[in-house]
Amino acid sequence: MTDARDIIIRPVVSEKSFDMIEQNRYTFEVAKTASKPQIADAVTEIFGVTVTDVNTMNVAGKPRRLRYRKGLTRTWKKAIVTLKQGDSIEFFEAR
Repeated sequence: MTDARDIIIRPVVSEKSFDMIEQNRYTFEVAKTASKPQIADAVTEIFGVTVTDVNTMNVAGKPRRLRYRKGLTRTWKKAIVTLKQGDSIEFFEAR
């Protein structure tokens, strides 16, 4: 994966993720194979900010049912990116 847009899939929009913005932490869905340095470089390239820390976690699928069939929602990888003090991402600020 060389393109930054292939690594950062979408921002995660939730109450918890918006509460973490006050602590300068932003949440993204990322590619399952992306490493922490790749995620940091992609966020820096796309948004032009300085990344100080990256925490990642694999989110397991939840069990769901559709009539008689059982299944799971998809599994995905989440990254919580901490930015340098003073940096921000305007995409999240316009709520």
